Amino acid sequence: MSISVSNISKTYGSQKALDQVSFNLSKGEIVGFLGPNGAGKSTLMKILTTYLLPTEGEAEVNGFSIITEAGGVQKSVGYLPEHNPLYLDMYVREYLKFNASIYKVSKDEIERIIRNTGLTPEAHKKIGALSKGYRQRVGLASALLHDPDVLILDEPTTGLDPNQLVEIRELIKSVGKEKTVLLSTHIMQEVEAICDRVIIIHHGKIVMDKKLSELKTGKQQIVEVEFDYRVETVALEKLDKVSKVENPNGFLYHIYFDTDEDMRAKVFDFAHDNELKILQLHQKNTTLEKLFSEMTTEK
Repeated sequence: MSISVSNISKTYGSQKALDQVSFNLSKGEIVGFLGPNGAGKSTLMKILTTYLLPTEGEAEVNGFSIITEAGGVQKSVGYLPEHNPLYLDMYVREYLKFNASIYKVSKDEIERIIRNTGLTPEAHKKIGALSKGYRQRVGLASALLHDPDVLILDEPTTGLDPNQLVEIRELIKSVGKEKTVLLSTHIMQEVEAICDRVIIIHHGKIVMDKKLSELKTGKQQIVEVEFDYRVETVALEKLDKVSKVENPNGFLYHIYFDTDEDMRAKVFDFAHDNELKILQLHQKNTTLEKLFSEMTTEK
């Protein structure tokens, strides 16, 4: 395993930021790490990069213990923190050369990283003169300089415009073919576009850990329909492949079908046969955004 986390807990005074967190990540996986603000995402990322020590538990990165082999972990990890620390008075190429000297990275490798992260047109400028999006690129380039086996990225696409988003997505996907990538973001579309797997954390505990392919092949479908007249839910429950019917208010109904077939036509036929008018009709398939809301909303 490239990353192995076993019963990690982190306490600040009386506050428990992480509570018995465990998971394993393999080489070639790009994993989205999701959770509301304060859920513990950044704390865990800092622990995996040896910036913080856990209160309890153990983790290994590329076979190195975060507690007893911090040097090995640091050589194995490329880290882009949420608040990207940069020397604003340095030129882009100068800054990357400065960081590269720590890892004894060649000049050719620096230029390759500059090209791959789309920094070529801005490489002659001072970092302080760059847009927020290009500053993110500089941070990502710095994280990639020493060709790490593991990339830990905390909100890597913050401040990027739509075109830059596509470019950075493709870069992360390309890098993820040979490395392990742990990616924290608040943008669900990013996870769906980049990641193979998603882990959701809430109040310091993992509440979901699934492959994206499992979510995309889910068979449940929800049809939201509003009639012009009240209908007995038992009548709707007799429709083919219905698992549940809810009547949240008035003449509005949520009909749950256990199938990936579009069932709106069946609902339309039901309305026609019962001389009902349909005021609105929507298909609401389960999405990552909906799952995230369900997993992290206070009951």
